[in-house]
Amino acid sequence: MIKIEHLKKAYPDATPLKDVNAEIRRGDVISVIGPSGTGKSTLLRCLNLLEMPTGGRIFFDGVEITAPGCDLNRIRRRMGMVFQHFNLFGHMTVIENVMYAPVKLLKKPRQEAYDDGIRLLAEVGMAGRALHYPDELSGGQKQRVAIARTLAMDPDVILLDEPTSALDPTMVGEVEEVIKQLAVQGKTMMIVTHEMRFARAVCNRVFYMDEGGIYEDGTPEQIFEAPQREKTRRFIRQLKVLEIRFEGQTIDLYDAGSRIRAWCAKHELPYEKAYAIILALEELIQQILLPELPDPKILAVVEYDKSGGEASIDVLYNGGSFDPVSGGNELACKLLLGTVSELNHAPIREDGYTNRVRILIR
Repeated sequence: MIKIEHLKKAYPDATPLKDVNAEIRRGDVISVIGPSGTGKSTLLRCLNLLEMPTGGRIFFDGVEITAPGCDLNRIRRRMGMVFQHFNLFGHMTVIENVMYAPVKLLKKPRQEAYDDGIRLLAEVGMAGRALHYPDELSGGQKQRVAIARTLAMDPDVILLDEPTSALDPTMVGEVEEVIKQLAVQGKTMMIVTHEMRFARAVCNRVFYMDEGGIYEDGTPEQIFEAPQREKTRRFIRQLKVLEIRFEGQTIDLYDAGSRIRAWCAKHELPYEKAYAIILALEELIQQILLPELPDPKILAVVEYDKSGGEASIDVLYNGGSFDPVSGGNELACKLLLGTVSELNHAPIREDGYTNRVRILIR
């Protein structure tokens, strides 16, 4: 239904979308999740061309909508948008808000638009408020009216940009229920949300966004239970993470040790775990890796899952394929293996790194 090829959106001071590629099928309900600033809302606004992409192409039912001369108004009528802050017309009643676009843009007779509007308001539980004004409604009620207004244009796709983030927590449920009913009806939707429980319950696909694109695309079961990529896993599990970068032969492990101790104290790791993390990094980096790497580039990612009490270290480094256990300093390897419960090496190709060692701390 929608195909995105190498989509890019750049601003003078930032490039939130660097290379987005995806296919959206008819009937898909997709949650778009990820840290703030990763381009989630920008992606939605590029899809219905409220933001014009800097590069790449978007196809809608086989037609390139980013091509010069494309009828933008026709495309926007087929892609309804529900905004975070409702955007209702304050001087119009609820039913007038719902009727406005069908009468103005679709040239529907007013009576037909009124009848359709009342039906849609009934679907979202707002028929009894048809003659009220927006400032007489709660936040949840306003958002339900905004959804009915979008449905009044009978769009093929509905884009929802954080539809519950501006609501009081007591009102989130009523909006979520409306969206769930739309999903049951087979509506194609893409929803930017920070509500992980909702994303898991409603959607058949999840896009995790990071690094300027869709970093991982999978089912809710895959993304929330067994994510395949590192940043997705950290985000979903909400792990406590410390990253330390080492470059060149002059590496200050004393400074790294100080940062690790402070980080461990902040997150209440036992002293024994903090000591084991520092010792493992010293042996691996100073005694094993540095002698093997003429121009070292090393990233140590220390993680702590407070719920399970587990600490681990991922060490990424450059150079040829090198397993520190089979090819490193024998004494240092014995000390390292005596400190950890598990150590695994794997070749990778990621951001200039070619090796990863994953260490689980005793």
